[in-house]
Amino acid sequence: MRKILCLLLVLTFLVSCQEEGLLTRNQEIIVLNPLAELKYTGAFIPTAGISVAGEAKIYLENGKYKVNLENFTISDGPDLKVYLSKAATPTEFVNLGNLSSQTVYAIPNGVNISDYTHVLIHCQQYNHLFAIAALTSN
Repeated sequence: MRKILCLLLVLTFLVSCQEEGLLTRNQEIIVLNPLAELKYTGAFIPTAGISVAGEAKIYLENGKYKVNLENFTISDGPDLKVYLSKAATPTEFVNLGNLSSQTVYAIPNGVNISDYTHVLIHCQQYNHLFAIAALTSN
């Protein structure tokens, strides 16, 4: 009886674990070619109580767009994501992935880059906007 209970406990533990989603897995390292064409830039500004510095730059390389966070630092926070957004608020956006030590994020194919005007750093868990970079065309 004791063995059955232990077995059930182990099975329950294994079944209850969530599989990592696409954006929570370790991200592949994306490299930016120095010859990539700079298309958009924006300096980050913080929201209340947040410290941030740096710029978001969007490059076109071999038909693919990439966001590069340059000279970027930000206050610590949980569940921070990098969003490409149509506004200065996270209402219509593309989630580019978890904010990490990685500084280059691929923009998915099919995204019409001209529709997006901001790069945001957003805490998804608590729905708190940390930083905003308004993009301007180069």
